[in-house]
Amino acid sequence: MTLEERHYRVAEWPVEDRPREKLAARGAWSLSDSELLAILLRVGSRKETVVALAQRLLAHFGGLSALSAARIPELSSISGVGMAKGAQLLAAFELGRRAAAPRDERDPVISSGQEVYDILGPKLRDARRESFWALLLNQKHRLLKTEKISEGSLTMTLVHPREAFLPAVRESAAAVIFVHNHPSGDPEPSVDDYNLTVRLIECGELLGIRVVDHIVLGDHAFVSLRDRGAFRQK
Repeated sequence: MTLEERHYRVAEWPVEDRPREKLAARGAWSLSDSELLAILLRVGSRKETVVALAQRLLAHFGGLSALSAARIPELSSISGVGMAKGAQLLAAFELGRRAAAPRDERDPVISSGQEVYDILGPKLRDARRESFWALLLNQKHRLLKTEKISEGSLTMTLVHPREAFLPAVRESAAAVIFVHNHPSGDPEPSVDDYNLTVRLIECGELLGIRVVDHIVLGDHAFVSLRDRGAFRQK
């Protein structure tokens, strides 16, 4: 290895100047924009250190904000970047945006059976077995988490209310929407579906967790048991 090649290897720098080691020792806040980018880019080239590449990227786009708005074709056309590094950068920027967004903007409000269908319908449309799911909600009915409770046979799902409410209790959910699919494609609720719904409502009242609805999914269709009158009027 020539002296010139050694010059362009960050691994040959003093430990305290290497971006990753500096981050570990002092925290991410202590790094410059170019040093943080260098960690994401990982490697430079024979002609350029990864830090120099990061500095060139920032200069090319006019700063971090403009760089974060760049698209893959723009990034991959720059010497030393390519599609792989461009994708890494865009993924990191998107994660940052999502983390910075207020929770209310990231978690949708669930207010209709159609919204439930939009979330789980595509996932369960071609399922060959029945499965039972819970959409966990906060007090404003914003979606906290979607969790699969159980999976049954071709024609039925066995679920106990204790199992059905376990995720809601664990996540401190204020409300829940239960969902199951009919592999036959016909979402028409069975007598057992109605009976289970009544039991779930009663258990929810005891636990202080409101059962908002029980949705049965079929092939490009759904039925709300609340709309069908399965929920007692308070």
